[in-house]
Amino acid sequence: MSKPIASMTGFARASGGIAGASFNLEIKSVNARGLDLRLRVPHGLDDLENLLRQKLTKALTRGSVQLNLNITYEHLQSEVSVNQQALDIVLAAMDDLSQRIEADRPRLDGILGLKGVLELAEAKLTDDDLVALKASILQAADQAIADLIASREAEGLNIHAFLTQRLVEIAELTLKAEEHPARSREAILDKLHGQIALLQEGENGLAEDRLHAEALMLATKADIREELDRLVAHVAAARKLLKQGGPVGRKLDFLSQEFNREANTLCSKSNHVDVTAIGLDLKATIDQLREQVQNIE
Repeated sequence: MSKPIASMTGFARASGGIAGASFNLEIKSVNARGLDLRLRVPHGLDDLENLLRQKLTKALTRGSVQLNLNITYEHLQSEVSVNQQALDIVLAAMDDLSQRIEADRPRLDGILGLKGVLELAEAKLTDDDLVALKASILQAADQAIADLIASREAEGLNIHAFLTQRLVEIAELTLKAEEHPARSREAILDKLHGQIALLQEGENGLAEDRLHAEALMLATKADIREELDRLVAHVAAARKLLKQGGPVGRKLDFLSQEFNREANTLCSKSNHVDVTAIGLDLKATIDQLREQVQNIE
């Protein structure tokens, strides 16, 4: 079974936690030429960031991907301790001053209120809790990445339908150009005869060999057979890529450029205003196709 095509645009969120800590994880992706990963992970979790980056690299091929991880620590008691060295310095200074100045001794709360005497240590998870938290985050990341892929594939279904319809229109316009009366051998010969007659007019008409060369050039310019054949081939190739699925965005982008090249040449070679109009409709449809192709992984 072929893999569906995916858009590069998507969003997913996951959350979880353990006793004492909870987290929220979000992943957002938009279009990019390659795979551009940007992760925002709380300080001190460098090993976790590397694992998350590896998971994203394995799961995605293209897109600018932003992963944000926020952790909230709950119900953890911060630790308060006395800086014994700072307290000794303060007490020694008090003893020295009491011998020089007659004053009441400071209260305990005043001493403890001095900067540096009391230290507040940030609450931390135990090593076992930290391991459990990281495992929970990685499990949630797996789910978020799966949801992101599902989101991108859902958008890819819409793009697939749009591109399929544009290919139908390109095929129809190509057939319309193929069957136009101006494409008939008789119409081309009539126009060629008229152009040759103009070249022969006047006293300075072209020499026979030059006239033959000009006739060949005019006949070649009027023939859009190769352009029509290539358009048919490109439609078949694009349909095959859509059926194949997976990360085919780059190949479809290349094909859309080839489509545009053939439409431009068809317009420049056109020998009738109706064929030119068909070529312009082709260009407009191809532009719509190429715009959406830019969104495919």
